[in-house]
Order: sequence, then C-alpha cells, then structure tokens
Amino acid sequence: MPEIGITGLIVILVVALLIFGPKRLPEIGRSLGRGMREFKDSVTGSHEKAELPPRSGDESPPPPT
Repeated sequence: MPEIGITGLIVILVVALLIFGPKRLPEIGRSLGRGMREFKDSVTGSHEKAELPPRSGDESPPPPT
C-alpha cells in the first residue's frame, strides 16, 4: 500500500480548500473530529461525555425587551 507523503497531503488540502472554501473548512474539520471522537468512545466503551465549553458563535443573545 503506497504511503501518502507531504506533497500528497498538500494536494489534498488544496483540493479541499478549492471545493469547500475557506469558511466551511474549519467547520468540516470540527465535525469530522467530533465524529472520530464519538466513534472511538463507542468502540472503547467509554460512555462518559466530557463537558465542552460552548463556542462563542453557538449562543444567540436574549431578545431585547
């Protein structure tokens, strides 16, 4: 099985950047990381979920009164 070198990784990143754009790429990386973490936890049997701090963009401010 051939190994992916540094040039292969650069090509993959450039193609992903062209396809998804610079705004969606971090979001895709976060969701991919969460999915991999959930998969790992389900395989190892660890069902304890660590509390993650809320992201700054997730919460909307309360409506003005």
